[in-house]
Amino acid sequence: MGPREVLAVRTLASPLESARFGRPVERLTVRGESDPSFAPVRAAILESAADVIVLRYPAERIDWFAKLLTTGRTVLLADSLVYWRLAVGRGRGAPQAPGLWTGELRDPEAAGALVGEIFAGYRNHYGADPLFEAYDLRECYADWTRGPVAAGDCLALYGPGPGEGESRVIGLATVADDGPATEILLAGVVPGERGRNRYAHLLAAVEERASARGGTEVVISTQGHNTGVQRAWARYGFKPVRTLLTVHLVRKGLIPSS
Repeated sequence: MGPREVLAVRTLASPLESARFGRPVERLTVRGESDPSFAPVRAAILESAADVIVLRYPAERIDWFAKLLTTGRTVLLADSLVYWRLAVGRGRGAPQAPGLWTGELRDPEAAGALVGEIFAGYRNHYGADPLFEAYDLRECYADWTRGPVAAGDCLALYGPGPGEGESRVIGLATVADDGPATEILLAGVVPGERGRNRYAHLLAAVEERASARGGTEVVISTQGHNTGVQRAWARYGFKPVRTLLTVHLVRKGLIPSS
């Protein structure tokens, strides 16, 4: 899921993650347009009583990691989050494929099961933290689909089903609109349908949706190690625009030293 910009440099409670992991979790995201000084970031960290602060900051702040080591917390480098952008109307479209179509998906259970299949075995920043590593990430993705599904912001890709004239859901994309931008939060196709240009149909559906509402750009992000999907974005017409580093700032004593 993509981060939201924090206008004031302060940590924000993350109720869903706190409930999920059974300990206080807060988030702090600093983007390039925020104050580049580390001082307010340090102050926000020192004021927090959370067990874990999930901090995301611009990768070009290469001196910040060493400064984070002076905050009195255990600092875990968790991931790099790469953002890509597409100007609406500049996408390269999807190849013709009979039997494929897209539509809204409003069934949260079906969406949750689908993302569990799509993201089985995938690792994100939770896997870097010993406090979180035992958690089944598929449950997180299922949680993250519920809001967009309820709001009508989940697009499903349908393909031929097992029987004559039947169809089945083979992929989905959840989105969030923010002014002129549409952000793709989660997107993918089931393993058996990969390598057949199915993903491009999802991207085209999101671009068409953004155009219909008068949007001007589509943005999407993923962990830096996920190079396969980034190649698909490049083929479609997306361009990389920025990278954020994710660190977990864990209260001292919570991670065993041995």
